[in-house]
Amino acid sequence: MIIRKGNPEDMQAVLGLIQELAHFEKEPNAVLVTVEDLVRDGFSPVPLFHVFVAEVQKEIVGIALYYYRYSTWKGKTIHLEDLVVKDKMRGTGLGYALYSEIIKQAKKDKVRRIDWNVLDWNTPAIEFYEKSGAKVLEEWRVAQMDEAAINYFVENKLK
Repeated sequence: MIIRKGNPEDMQAVLGLIQELAHFEKEPNAVLVTVEDLVRDGFSPVPLFHVFVAEVQKEIVGIALYYYRYSTWKGKTIHLEDLVVKDKMRGTGLGYALYSEIIKQAKKDKVRRIDWNVLDWNTPAIEFYEKSGAKVLEEWRVAQMDEAAINYFVENKLK
């Protein structure tokens, strides 16, 4: 197993893992991002995200995609957007290796917090995170506004 920083040539495989995650999370048609989006957004002069990839026998079988945020309470933080391991590779330690890489990156970057979301029904993931020392905050809710809601707001609420 090799864990390394992703490069533009990896983005097709990264997209495949993102789509696999969407299927697992019961949202198979939700992924709108393209390989071109990933290359542009991850490898521009000011990248919007970074990604570690896990390779086994030259096949990318896992990713940890993250970006930096700023907390008014803590300062610089990392948001772990996706930690994905191919179904056939679960239970091999690959997820732990990717997760560890994110934590090492946070330490290196002197961030004070790492945030991520986990679905309430994903008990194995919750147990994995809690066993590592992470707190799963049950009192916080994730709020989102999708593209349709953004458009509706701009077109109807700002007049």
